[in-house]
Amino acid sequence: MRSITSLLLILLTAVSFSTFAEEKYSESDLLDRPLMERYILDELKSLRESQQDLERRLVIDITDRELAVADKSLNYANVTVTYFFYIIAGVASLIAFVGWQSLRELKIKTKEMADQRLEGIALEYEEKFVALERDLKRKTRIISENNKEIEIINEVHNLWLRSQSVQTPEQKIAVYDEILHIRPGDLEALTYKADAAMEANEYNWALSLCNRVLDLDETNGPALYQRACAYARLGIEEQAIDDLARAIEVSPSTRDLIANEKDFESLHGNKRFEAMQEQHTEE
Repeated sequence: MRSITSLLLILLTAVSFSTFAEEKYSESDLLDRPLMERYILDELKSLRESQQDLERRLVIDITDRELAVADKSLNYANVTVTYFFYIIAGVASLIAFVGWQSLRELKIKTKEMADQRLEGIALEYEEKFVALERDLKRKTRIISENNKEIEIINEVHNLWLRSQSVQTPEQKIAVYDEILHIRPGDLEALTYKADAAMEANEYNWALSLCNRVLDLDETNGPALYQRACAYARLGIEEQAIDDLARAIEVSPSTRDLIANEKDFESLHGNKRFEAMQEQHTEE
């Protein structure tokens, strides 16, 4: 519970710091990501590793307990059978005077009973060991999958950091392609790739990328905003304003970006666009 509370505090701190970030990697404040994300993901990694270590120690502890119980049970069975033989031996001595044949039959029956009991105990614990082995294999597989996921997260995180350090749109697109190769269909990577395509004046390409995102999530605010920019650059004003209105509806903070967005220069003079700006000014 403390780990979850700490993670929430870290996320809230990251949101607060992102408000005051000065360095811009894009013309849109909506698409900026501070390096505080590195700290958050490091905390996530630490939390995953702690959970993995706890699970591993728990599995080892459970296994040791199971083996200890099995050892005690077998020892108890062995002691019980030994005492049983001692009793039988005493009784056999008493009835030795009755006749050798009776003693022989008693020994045979006693051996059969002891064999049946030991066989039953062995089968019971064999089933328990099989179940324990199956459970250990399942937990090992889960740990292996978690390790792979952590490796993927680290690799993707490093690519996001690299995308913030490159300068040209073509270099950014190459980094986003690497992210999409690792995680096909990553909506955030597709949206950022559309933004890089806009920087490279590839408006139709950016429009296509935004459509791919909105086909999967029609309320994706950044994708709606990027598509509005692409429509504006292509001279399709009404659709640009429609997407812009939807983007503001799902993400009200988008309204703050309108005034300084160069992609909307062609919309100045449009009554609907001017109304949006006037409404923002009044608020």
